[in-house]
Amino acid sequence: MVNPPLNLKLAALLGLLALGCGRPGPTKALPQVGVAPVTRQDVPVTHEWVGTLDGFVNAEIRPEVEGYLLRQAYRDGTAVRKGDLLFQIDARQFQAAADQARAALERDRAMRDKAKLDVDRYTPLAAQRAISQQELDNAQSALRQAQAMVDASQAAWDKARLNLDWTRVVSPIDGIAGVAKVQVGDLVNGQRIMTTVSTVEPIKVFFSINEQEYMGWAKAWSAGSAPKGSLQLVLSDGTVYPHRGDPFMADRNVDLKTGTILLAGTFPNPGRLLRPGQYAKVRAEIGVAKGALLIPERALWEIQGNAQVAVLGEGNHINIHPIRTGSHVGGLVVVEAGLKPEDRVVVEGTQKVSEGLLVAPVAATPLGTPGK
Repeated sequence: MVNPPLNLKLAALLGLLALGCGRPGPTKALPQVGVAPVTRQDVPVTHEWVGTLDGFVNAEIRPEVEGYLLRQAYRDGTAVRKGDLLFQIDARQFQAAADQARAALERDRAMRDKAKLDVDRYTPLAAQRAISQQELDNAQSALRQAQAMVDASQAAWDKARLNLDWTRVVSPIDGIAGVAKVQVGDLVNGQRIMTTVSTVEPIKVFFSINEQEYMGWAKAWSAGSAPKGSLQLVLSDGTVYPHRGDPFMADRNVDLKTGTILLAGTFPNPGRLLRPGQYAKVRAEIGVAKGALLIPERALWEIQGNAQVAVLGEGNHINIHPIRTGSHVGGLVVVEAGLKPEDRVVVEGTQKVSEGLLVAPVAATPLGTPGK
């Protein structure tokens, strides 16, 4: 068999390559995105403010007497009851002072009793002119002086007993006792804070709102007409505290520098989960928005703090719209500007889209579908 020339082989190979290049390749699939319509309905208008938790009562524990600390009678961070012993100060010098004051009182009482006997004995004698009136007057004066001495000694003894009692530093309230700021062996006095006891059931939350919000809604606080259970607390981990709170007080004035007024609410705290110093958001309904536009929260993304959504435009091309959002309601967010009622927004696959991109839209998974 005769082999064809080399140039004929090359020509045949080039022809096959040319035919292969002329065939159409597979069509690239369009990115699929889930879309949802903008809905319109009446929704409650809620606002959130950053708040700080504080004890309902915060008692700074200071000693009333000076002395050396012998022992700490409680464990840091535990619950204490009113009257529970917190610290014991060395009582020996106060016991000695009390004993001395009691002895002085007994001495003065004996002198008073003697003076009274003199008056009782001199009174009939003076009436019989057996003694002079001057002697009776002197006896009566001595009795009054003796009674004054007894009164002074009684006060000194009461003070000594009080000082002795003050060597037992007790809690003035029910609450949580903080970490001790003194140690055994320290010389303590009224200038030193030994610890702090805070009542945390209920617990307060302080937050500030602007003057316009106060005039429109929170003025009900000062009038005492705000509804019970009208406050919610959003904790730092994003969870909503299960117990609702009540209005407690509005401050007397608006801060001229910030234009805000300080408010406080109270929340039940049966498990002592909340502690003074925590930060949380206070949420409250301040009205109703009629016919508000809502979209799923999943449709939102932010660039440099500005909210945006991808809107399905003409011919299934994507248009990126900046929007202004309002309150959040059950997985939805109120859109105050940037969308129209007939718009459809991308809810699933937002990471795939860009301005002008052609997409294949499908209905988004309904909000709350399990496993989605």
